[in-house]
Amino acid sequence: MRKPNVILRKCGEYNPDAIRGIIDDSIRDLGLTINGSVFIKPNVVSANKRYIDSSYTNPLVVEGMVGSLKDRGVRDIVIGESGGYGIPSRLFLKEAGYFDLSKKTGVPVIDLNEHAQEKIDLTKGVWHKSIQLSKYITNANFKIWMPKLKYHIFANITNALKLNIGILTHSERMLFHDYRLHEKIVDLLEAGYPDLVVTDAIDITYGFESAPYPVRLGLMLIADDPLAADVVAAYIMGYRPEEVRHLRLASERGYGSLRLEDIRIQGDADIEELRAKPKGKTRLFQFLSELDTPIRFYAGYAPDTDVICDAGCEGAVKGALGTIEKRRPGSLKKAKKGAIVTGIYKGDVIMPDGPVFLVGTCTRVEGELKAKKIYRVKGCPIGARQLFITVPLAFGIPSPMLDARDVVLFIINSVMKAASTVVNKIILRR
Repeated sequence: MRKPNVILRKCGEYNPDAIRGIIDDSIRDLGLTINGSVFIKPNVVSANKRYIDSSYTNPLVVEGMVGSLKDRGVRDIVIGESGGYGIPSRLFLKEAGYFDLSKKTGVPVIDLNEHAQEKIDLTKGVWHKSIQLSKYITNANFKIWMPKLKYHIFANITNALKLNIGILTHSERMLFHDYRLHEKIVDLLEAGYPDLVVTDAIDITYGFESAPYPVRLGLMLIADDPLAADVVAAYIMGYRPEEVRHLRLASERGYGSLRLEDIRIQGDADIEELRAKPKGKTRLFQFLSELDTPIRFYAGYAPDTDVICDAGCEGAVKGALGTIEKRRPGSLKKAKKGAIVTGIYKGDVIMPDGPVFLVGTCTRVEGELKAKKIYRVKGCPIGARQLFITVPLAFGIPSPMLDARDVVLFIINSVMKAASTVVNKIILRR
């Protein structure tokens, strides 16, 4: 069988001309021919000009990709994304500079939630038996995934496979987004299988991936196989690939090997030198118990399982606190004493002088529960946004939802999203 190819190229700055040259060389070395309509999927899960400036694929990298395509005579190009749940994706695209990129290059940038979709059956899916997929993706002749390489609070890393969460519209994004997320990611690979992976690893990030902290790695990772790209990326980030659950599951389902020796690795960047580079506090927000805060955390099991619901309510708690801390550094250290419980916790939770939050519909304490006050936040799964008011009020920390600028932008872009969706439906009927 043909070995998949991964190219590692040094790239110390966000220079679109240099990036374009690296992509040109890599496409030639991979022996790829790109014709017809091209869909580009970056990672724009979140963005905020004030405090979230590195969670997304840098638009200068995408600019380099677009330039390379145009050099090849490709003109039918669309860039699309479905960003974080609960916020209009067009808001994140704007804050990240993607609409400016569109004006500069003439390539449309779209929120996938605003456009027509079609049902795609998944023959290999464990949880997702079908999904609603954008027609821009299904009609594309060539798909390019452009992830941002990041540490992840419960998936260890996010790169090509994890990027597929963003092909889902918001109506389906949170389905199985709990202890089943790792299998969900692999389900989506059947429909979201790219022809080319171009990873922005010039700056990688650690902490909560939607509001992270950057570290300069100085790398472009280009591959003709998504699992191979992620295997190499996981190794560079300090993991054995089999430790990353969604990669192991993908290999078990027949998508490829987790062994580096089964991948043809090329380029001018040395994989061992990349692995040895300092990468910040790589476990930050992966383990809540390690946070410098008086808040205590109790993680329980998903119902009828022996599995911690890491990607469900516990993940939402990590996301909410990670965003709060990024917006106002030091907030968690100054928080009031209390506790947060997720899932079915089989021990005691004793907090007589502080509040206890039971986060999630199924959450309960099977041992003794004592608290100054008990709060319950229902939902399954629950999104981080649902915690942005209740948790800050109880623990005396600042809420991102009370930022006047962000509230105004949310309202404006929600109205624009609704209007765009209606217009696109009318056009489709014609």
